[in-house]
Amino acid sequence: MLPGFKIGRTLAFTAMVCCGIQAGAQNKPTAANTFKESKALAAVDPYIGSGGHGHVFVGASVPFGAVQVGPTNIVKGWDWCSGYHYSDSVVIGFSQMHLSGTGIGDLGDVLIMPYTGDVRTNRGTQENPTSGYGSHYSHQKEKVRPGYYSVHLDDYNTDVELTSTERVALHRYTFPQNQQANIIVDLKEGIGWDAAVESYFHKVDDYTLVGYRYSKGWAVDQRLWFAIKSNVPLKDVSFFDGDKKVSGNEVKAVGAKAVVSFAKSPGQVLLKVGISPVSSENALANISAEMPGWDFAKVVNNANSKWDKELSRVDIQTNDPAIRRTFYTALYHTMIAPILFNDHNGAYRGTDKKVYANPGFDNYTVFSNWDIYRSWGPLSTILHPEKVNSFINSLLTIYKQQGKLPIWPLVGSETNCMVGYHSVPMIVDAYLKGYKGFSAEEAFEAMKASSTRDDLGVKYVKERGYIPADKEYESVSKAMEYAIDDWCIAAMAKKLGKTEDFEYYKKRAGYYKNYFDSTIKFVRPRMSDGSWKTPYDPFNSIHEKGDFTEGNGWQYTWLVPQDVEGLIHLMGGDAAFSRKLDSLFIAKGDMGAEASSDISGLIGMYAHGNEPSHHVTYMYAYAGDQWKTAEKVRQVMKDFYFDKPEGLAGNEDCGAMSSWYIFSSMGFYPVNPANGMYVFGSPLFSKASISLKDGKKFTVQTINNSPENIYIQSVKLNGKPYTKSYIMHSDLVKGGTLELTMGKTPNENFGKAAADRPFNKF
Repeated sequence: MLPGFKIGRTLAFTAMVCCGIQAGAQNKPTAANTFKESKALAAVDPYIGSGGHGHVFVGASVPFGAVQVGPTNIVKGWDWCSGYHYSDSVVIGFSQMHLSGTGIGDLGDVLIMPYTGDVRTNRGTQENPTSGYGSHYSHQKEKVRPGYYSVHLDDYNTDVELTSTERVALHRYTFPQNQQANIIVDLKEGIGWDAAVESYFHKVDDYTLVGYRYSKGWAVDQRLWFAIKSNVPLKDVSFFDGDKKVSGNEVKAVGAKAVVSFAKSPGQVLLKVGISPVSSENALANISAEMPGWDFAKVVNNANSKWDKELSRVDIQTNDPAIRRTFYTALYHTMIAPILFNDHNGAYRGTDKKVYANPGFDNYTVFSNWDIYRSWGPLSTILHPEKVNSFINSLLTIYKQQGKLPIWPLVGSETNCMVGYHSVPMIVDAYLKGYKGFSAEEAFEAMKASSTRDDLGVKYVKERGYIPADKEYESVSKAMEYAIDDWCIAAMAKKLGKTEDFEYYKKRAGYYKNYFDSTIKFVRPRMSDGSWKTPYDPFNSIHEKGDFTEGNGWQYTWLVPQDVEGLIHLMGGDAAFSRKLDSLFIAKGDMGAEASSDISGLIGMYAHGNEPSHHVTYMYAYAGDQWKTAEKVRQVMKDFYFDKPEGLAGNEDCGAMSSWYIFSSMGFYPVNPANGMYVFGSPLFSKASISLKDGKKFTVQTINNSPENIYIQSVKLNGKPYTKSYIMHSDLVKGGTLELTMGKTPNENFGKAAADRPFNKF
């Protein structure tokens, strides 16, 4: 909880920046500056994950909004992928778009910075920010809320406040008296890999600037249009090509810049910044539709209301305020991405760069598919049923535009980042759960087309049933991820009555077995002649010429969520499987001096800081040892999720890390991402209630819960004894009460019987 915040049925806080700021009369709080938050929203601490390697966005947004307006630091390395890191103390401006939790930096579009004194057009340096327009700041004079951000610029004695709607950011700057004030809009600056390739400004009138910014980086061809409306006249506007001043009311350059100057302090200035993937005209229309007035407090309260609604879909009861903060911040993190990628009128620009009129659904982008298919996708089918069809249609339209389902779509570009064709599990999961707002036949066509291409090793999957390590980079990881996706395609084929396709993809789903070396009980790479690649060490195999993606043989041996029973058989049965899994959590070895930063959150060789390990703690239940799952899940939640800036073990990855916590803290998790089954773990809360469609609620009631009482003793579903160690989605969405009685010692018989264990049958 941030200093000065008080939890209650509603929470009010002053919109001005933190205490101690010397401000003029215009800064005094008024009734209009009071914002209200629900109890759930009050528990959110956006600083969580902003330190360490969490890479989360810090700033103001609304759920799944196109705008994420917030501070941007000078990027100094990997931990600045979002543009902001808690360790920093220099800000160079406030960009309209940021990524959250990714392992690669991009966006940072339309950076705007207020400053005082002489006109300066470069950002300055970390050591001397005021050699340009940058400034020092401190967390003591910074407020961070989901729908509101404020900071005091120490070097300019200037206050900055930010809020937003879906497609429009609202900036409020309060300048000191008796000084020249300036506002720079810098289209050159971006985050991480992002680099401007063409940009443009045009002054429409004394209150309006419009333009565009084309850039390349992780998003290989990003095109963004914008419009800026001011509440005060912009009489003195200078345009720059880089740092060279140009004459006239417009400029086109690689890195165009505009500086608005006020010889005398204007006091307070408000800027509306609308964005669009289509045109400046649409950006202006977005402003008119979403933010017609200038009431800053009203915009904040509207943003808060949207966050209140979404966060209140889950109501938890706990006596631990730190766990409450951790939970609701995690829930908040699951709703920053994906982001809207259309205008208020529905128009958007496709991956093929063509403009499409309103398609009848909301178009979204920023799907970190390799990460989010594991638990974020299933979570959305529970918490956001009204958005699922739009999510799926967004993926399917990209297929129509580029000929394959998106791998990692980013604002109109295909990054091809990571491995697998992981749009598939999210589509299949939605379809099998009864979502019908998209064409099943078109979806199946898209999945077949994406899984029968010849690129990224798929050619060898079709021809040999494995990918040779001497032919393809990251061969083991690619093939094992493909097997998960192929299981999902088989499941949908069976549902659609496509027998031949079902048999084909069912066979491919088992190809992971071609990598299992029974003599050492690990997966390992194979060569073109079918032999095992040598030498092989499952500890440092991450660096054996790239046979694995962000992991090693210890972690990838368990990447079989679609056929845990098959892996149990390969390991030699239940007891052998459990012993081998035990060894994962105690194994110690040299991963190599250049081990990836993604191999974090370690318990032995279990790596919770990266997503391929996320289902592994739940695999014990398939061997009848659910109590071991309870132990490990509680340990992970305790050690790797907490209410500090370093409170995430690895990259948030657009909601992936947090969706694991949301599920696990409520007591269950979707091991198989598309079979509608949630395996029991060990719930944290005395009570957690999920609001479902049609006014229904599903409640997890925990008896005798405590930090010591981590083991499930018995379960009741709607008052009746329940012996299974899982629950189906179809039962959860009916509503009702799941009652779990907990204890200090394991009930080793719970979930022991074969009939009570989770399974992966088609």
